[in-house]
Amino acid sequence: MAKKQTPKPTDSELEILQILWQNGASTVKAVNEKLNEKKETGYTTTLKMLQIMFEKNLVERDENERSHVYKALIKQNDIQKVLLDKLLETAFSGSATNLVMQALGNSQPSKEELKKIKELLNQIERDQR
Repeated sequence: MAKKQTPKPTDSELEILQILWQNGASTVKAVNEKLNEKKETGYTTTLKMLQIMFEKNLVERDENERSHVYKALIKQNDIQKVLLDKLLETAFSGSATNLVMQALGNSQPSKEELKKIKELLNQIERDQR
């Protein structure tokens, strides 16, 4: 039996998924309000996007209330892994080193982030022994 692949959401779908991951199950109105904090998005556009995402099995819909409530069906970590794997292969020829060097060079990680990175590197080194 073939392994079920994690769907690859579009940028707009990913934006909606981020809202659902952060806020949990939400109505179309609640999602639309969050989208409008960044850019003007019509209610019907948000509704149509959620309907498409429902058809693609990216979200589930609770129809028990008058206002349908949508919930992400896929985990944030699963999508991050798929997108990172694609980025790693297409932009960095599979080189994790180049990806990490570029990411760290493009931003100013906080002391806390650097601490977590060091801990992760230490854990990887311990696991390889």
